[in-house]
Amino acid sequence: MERPLPEKVRRRVVAFTGDALGGLTVAELPPPLRQYARFTPQRRAKFGGNAMATALETDAVFRQRIAARLREQLPQLAEALDGGAPPAAADPVDVAAAGYILRPPGWAKLVAAAGEEAQRAQAERAGEEAQRELARLRDELAQAKSTARDEAERGRRELEALRKELDGTQRRLRSAQADVRRGEAALRKLQAELDSVRAAANAEKAASDSEVRRLKSRLAETESALEAGRRAVREGRSVEDMRVRLLLDTVLDAAQGLRRELALPPSQTRPADTVEAVEPGRMSPKDVAARALSATDPALLDQLLALPQAHLVVDGYNVTKTGYPSLPLEKQRLRLLGGLAVLAAQSNAEVTCVFDGAELAAPVLLAPPRGVRVLFSKPGQTADELIRRLVRAEPPGRPVVVVSSDREVADGCAAAGARPVSSTLLLKRLARS
Repeated sequence: MERPLPEKVRRRVVAFTGDALGGLTVAELPPPLRQYARFTPQRRAKFGGNAMATALETDAVFRQRIAARLREQLPQLAEALDGGAPPAAADPVDVAAAGYILRPPGWAKLVAAAGEEAQRAQAERAGEEAQRELARLRDELAQAKSTARDEAERGRRELEALRKELDGTQRRLRSAQADVRRGEAALRKLQAELDSVRAAANAEKAASDSEVRRLKSRLAETESALEAGRRAVREGRSVEDMRVRLLLDTVLDAAQGLRRELALPPSQTRPADTVEAVEPGRMSPKDVAARALSATDPALLDQLLALPQAHLVVDGYNVTKTGYPSLPLEKQRLRLLGGLAVLAAQSNAEVTCVFDGAELAAPVLLAPPRGVRVLFSKPGQTADELIRRLVRAEPPGRPVVVVSSDREVADGCAAAGARPVSSTLLLKRLARS
């Protein structure tokens, strides 16, 4: 058959095949169709339609088996097709589908004629549906016109009501404007009264200022008299001074006894001792760490970690992918953490190792080694950002060493007061452990 099957005929062929497929054994089915053997006929037609159509077209033995099953299910239609006279009352689509499977003499013309008949029937149905749709649209148009008339009438009524409401609003507005004018007149009257009150207040203020000046003069006279009285009683003040001195000696003796009771040593520190500076004959920690050592000497890391309260922050994957990139991530982490545990035990420094959590497909089940804090960045956050947050969290002046060969990380941490070193330097130091 040169032309493809009409779509309805093809679907009916697939439906016949899906129904007949359940009567065949798995060995009788072509390999592509065996996976659909346990499906229901509807699911076979839905999921295996293309495969069944292809098998019918290319596998003659399979088509004959389906034809045999079809003859058992539709014996009258099969007999009529073999005789070359399909029933007039039969569905053209069923006739075409059965003819395609049974392949009687002249089956191609039969399929083509049935397809054309099905198309004509479909066209007729489409015409009828179009007529019904046209009638429905006409009804909707008439209903829309009626609704529009009703809406227009309702709009006119609402417009009339709005006009009446506008007239009432304008009347209220004129009344309100009259009230405003009366209020402005009252406000001007109050303003005049306020000016009169202010004038009276200014007069009272001038009088009070005069009274204040008189009182100040009286106060100066009183202070002069008081000073004269003080001079008169100074001579009798020696007894009171003696009492005060005796009370002061008593308090001092009590304080010394309390110091002996609590065994408090005398204070050796002064406020000037708390100011950070470099004393004569000493060097600053940064200068000590960098003294006579190159940036690639592992001893530089030992000097940095020997500083008081040093904190070592390691960019985990930057180090492992520099030193042993061929290992899986899990083994990279374990190897690095093992070396850091030894370094933490040797240096007594605080050690934090940061890994990028964005590269993890699932949470890592990891027991951090003793002395090493292990952190993974949150979703949406890189390890670089977590390292910079750790550095900013430290107090100014604490020695913080950041291990990363990432220039952006090193520059950001240096700006925050940390000392960056390369991943190669840490790898050399771990190789010595």
